[in-house]
Amino acid sequence: MEIKQVEAQIEAILFTMGEAVEIERIAGAVDHDEETTRKIIHNMMDRYQSEERGIHIIELDGAVQLCTKPSLYESIIKITHIPKKHVLTDVLLETLSIIAYKQPITKLQIEAIRGVKSDHAVNKLVEYNLICEMGRMDAPGRPILFGTTEEFLRCFGLQSLDSLPVMNPEKIEDFKIEAEEEAQLKLDI
Repeated sequence: MEIKQVEAQIEAILFTMGEAVEIERIAGAVDHDEETTRKIIHNMMDRYQSEERGIHIIELDGAVQLCTKPSLYESIIKITHIPKKHVLTDVLLETLSIIAYKQPITKLQIEAIRGVKSDHAVNKLVEYNLICEMGRMDAPGRPILFGTTEEFLRCFGLQSLDSLPVMNPEKIEDFKIEAEEEAQLKLDI
């Protein structure tokens, strides 16, 4: 019976908070150690999945959140107002991927990689809550350092930044050779 009470407490915490809660904080609230709490939460995740419930628990970088299953989106929008969907253009995706892989990074560093101004893209990504200010660089002018948010992890279905895909080293070498050839071609002109 005790496990059911702990599960009920965890479910109530996640439902009430409405956002990701660190497992360490949940463990303190239910008077269990972090590892036991993590196992209980994973058992709840498995049970929600096997019972084909309308909700599920997702893990986000050492925290968990109670969410509606994405497959039920169509049913939800029938009863609610259609939420505004943010459109991620190629420019926004390119800028976001640079930030995700190179964070913390300044706007100037982003522009050096992209080769063009990135003010609009960075501002849109901040507006969409996919990136945020992570601090300031200890350099003249103290430029803002940007990094991804928890919303970024949630939107792209990642548990942590360690879950980002790793590019094949051979591809990276091919890109370097291609970039060098392109730069040499411009010099020859």
